[in-house]
Amino acid sequence: MIDSTIIVGLFSFAASVIGTFGGILVSSKLTNYRLEQLEDKVQQHNKLIERMYKVEDSAKSAHHRIDELREELNHV
Repeated sequence: MIDSTIIVGLFSFAASVIGTFGGILVSSKLTNYRLEQLEDKVQQHNKLIERMYKVEDSAKSAHHRIDELREELNHV
């Protein structure tokens, strides 16, 4: 017959393996979730930068037009 200490050792080993792989899976899922959240934030930031670039560009053209109108008024 199999000694009870061998059975206890096998159960302990199996529990350790299951616990280790379970911990790795949970940690991996959490890391993937956090990476997705970070990617979303970066994407939102990039969209904001693109919008601000467009706003600044249109503001520059508006300022140029205002300067042109001032010059026209000064020459009149």
